[in-house]
Amino acid sequence: MENTIKTTLLLAVLTVLIVWIGKVIGGQSGMAIAFVLAFVMNIGSYWFSDKIVLAMYHAQPVSEQDNPQLYQIVRELAVAANLPVPRIYVIPQDTPNAFATGRNPENAVVAVTEGITRILTPAELKGVLAHELGHVKNRDILIGSIAATLAGVVMILANMAQWAAMLGGFRGGDDDNRGGGIIGLIVTAILAPIAATLIQLAISRNREYLADETGARLAHNPEGLARALEKMQMASERIPMEANPSTAHMFIVNPLSGQTLANLFSTHPPIEERIRRLRSMR
Repeated sequence: MENTIKTTLLLAVLTVLIVWIGKVIGGQSGMAIAFVLAFVMNIGSYWFSDKIVLAMYHAQPVSEQDNPQLYQIVRELAVAANLPVPRIYVIPQDTPNAFATGRNPENAVVAVTEGITRILTPAELKGVLAHELGHVKNRDILIGSIAATLAGVVMILANMAQWAAMLGGFRGGDDDNRGGGIIGLIVTAILAPIAATLIQLAISRNREYLADETGARLAHNPEGLARALEKMQMASERIPMEANPSTAHMFIVNPLSGQTLANLFSTHPPIEERIRRLRSMR
């Protein structure tokens, strides 16, 4: 019920933002077009948000023949969690990270980067995959995918508003046009932190703690996940992942942790606290 309320609130607020930007860009006609866009995106994000996020990272499906160890771990964890075995995708990036997506457990996907299997031991990898299945079991994945998709739309429209304001300024025009240009610049300036804040509100930090706890119990090894978080955090700080800020909340470790500004809007609780809680479970 809590996730349903959050999803509805998120869709409503982001729809209002999209329509508002449309009005700034094109007046009443722009608002009408933006409303149609928002309506289409609300429906599309429910059914296709997982595909959009996977395509954004060029993730490719892998078969059991391609990576039998990965499939064996995921299958064992799914059975332990009483869940359908999710599909597995691999992201062609070296920075170790992972996320889960899908509108429900029956359509869940677990995606891992190529780098994760290079630096983690089997026990550590099992801890990471158990965390992601924890999100599936706790039904966090739909709202995360919707948030990523609609926040991305807001940012695209914000950039359009910026360009519209700049072009309006270059054309000159009357005071009303110049005023509209100033409004467009103001809208653009505030939308980025608003989008990030909305994601923070939608994806509670407590859900990362809950997924850690659920994953540790599924894997029967809190230390494996704790060590994995340590390694992944260090790797992410050295080489931040090429990630879209609107999807950063979906990953097990903040992929933008090497970027100070991005940390201001981080949806992830401190790694140190997550590790402390995991090790206290022993």
